[in-house]
Amino acid sequence: MRINFKYLLKNIFLLCAICMIPEPILHAKEAPMIITYSDFWPLFKTEQNGTMSGIFYEIVSEAMTRIDVKIKWESYPWARCQNYVKTGKADGIMTVPTNERAEYTVTHPTPFYHQHLQLFTYKDNSKEKFIDMVKTPEDIQRAELSVITYVGNGWNKDNIQSLGIITHEASNPETIWPMLSHKRGDIVIEWPIAAWLEIKSLNLSQKIVQTNGTVDSIPFHLLFSKKSNYIKILPRFEKAIQEMKNDGTIKSIIKKYKQLVLKNK
Repeated sequence: MRINFKYLLKNIFLLCAICMIPEPILHAKEAPMIITYSDFWPLFKTEQNGTMSGIFYEIVSEAMTRIDVKIKWESYPWARCQNYVKTGKADGIMTVPTNERAEYTVTHPTPFYHQHLQLFTYKDNSKEKFIDMVKTPEDIQRAELSVITYVGNGWNKDNIQSLGIITHEASNPETIWPMLSHKRGDIVIEWPIAAWLEIKSLNLSQKIVQTNGTVDSIPFHLLFSKKSNYIKILPRFEKAIQEMKNDGTIKSIIKKYKQLVLKNK
């Protein structure tokens, strides 16, 4: 068989050229990174015209812009968001790292946001004085309080249910407040700013009380599916988050949304 050395050399040079193309150029030709989320103002909100806003949306969008990565945002019920990341149908999700999620995701060292959690109960709960004294999940256990949460709340699973604390799960985050108002459990553990917006929208302000009980703030990260091709950008995303913390960008975003929330209260 006659070998065409000119053709062979041409293809060798072509392969070498492809291998030498810098990563950002190759990366730009890839499909956008798919990040799943559920609407939960002021972390996320999708308008009817498709525009988006929210603390998490702006922080992650800015970080990805800085490292030249395009995002495709996809909204689903929370349990489905996690399942899509687990199965590789989506690349990432913004939530709390947990033992269960560590089985199918990897993440960056620096949280992009810390969320302070407060305990809520129903009006005239006879256990309110005990709830006011809560500082840790162990205090909840000792006071024999029951907790209302929602399906897919990994933080609750790791920190509350793991202690054997009785937990009642709602089908979605919005349902926890009607359950609490109907005394289906003693407490809900949530972020006050977002909680009161939900409570007010459901006309439950007169039936629910924010107590003095607290638990530690929880860290939020962008978790990458282990099946995602975007794992390689983790070091660059981490660097962008650190820069945004240092230059005040993250602080400015959070401040803007806190002001919006207070204005609408």
